[in-house]
Amino acid sequence: MPWRSGGHGPASLSTSAPPARHLTTMAQQLDLQEQEQIDALKAFWKQYGNLITWTLTLALAAFAGFNYWHKRQADQALEAGSMFGELETAAQANDLDRTAKVFADLQSRFPDTTYAVQGGLLAAKVQADKGKGEAALASLAWVSQHAEPEYAAVARLRAAALLIDAKKADEAIAQLDGIQLPAFKALAADRRGDALMAKGQKDAAKTAYQAAFSGMEAGNRYRFVVEAKLTALAAAPGASAAASGAAQ
Repeated sequence: MPWRSGGHGPASLSTSAPPARHLTTMAQQLDLQEQEQIDALKAFWKQYGNLITWTLTLALAAFAGFNYWHKRQADQALEAGSMFGELETAAQANDLDRTAKVFADLQSRFPDTTYAVQGGLLAAKVQADKGKGEAALASLAWVSQHAEPEYAAVARLRAAALLIDAKKADEAIAQLDGIQLPAFKALAADRRGDALMAKGQKDAAKTAYQAAFSGMEAGNRYRFVVEAKLTALAAAPGASAAASGAAQ
């Protein structure tokens, strides 16, 4: 019996397969699409290739630079910390020359570090203890010019004390005028009172001490020192309050 076109035999299989011409056309279309994509990529790269290359180069360079900077900072901090430890050892031994030398190295090599600032304060203490007031003032001046405001305020307070001892009250007051941080205002007022007392201006000194006393919290132990100074000027805070109450 002859095969029918709708049956399940070889005739039906031959009719379901795509003709060779159709396969050739599909292949040509795929080749054309691929070529168009390649051409588009070439055109894009021709227009933006240099920009992309430079952008990647700069990004890699920035990344490498950041890593180098970070490592360099870590190495510098480690070395500066080691030098500060050496300075501490020299200061504990009260070795004036060694302390000054290490501080000079810190100033020269790591001036922007906290170690250099702390080293300046420590060197100034050793210099002052050894009677080298001018050298101590020079160290404190460097700190006040290079440090953060908090350290600079500490340096100015210490410089003012040295200047008062050297009978240079006006210079001491000039140092105190440079302290602007609210947290140090009370201490600056107390030191100002000392400078004014050195000048013989007792009333002005009393006013400065009163400002210092008022600016300190009740639990601050140094407040008792200021109170003692006011008492010596017959202006003890407790006595003033009692006198006011009696008058009322």
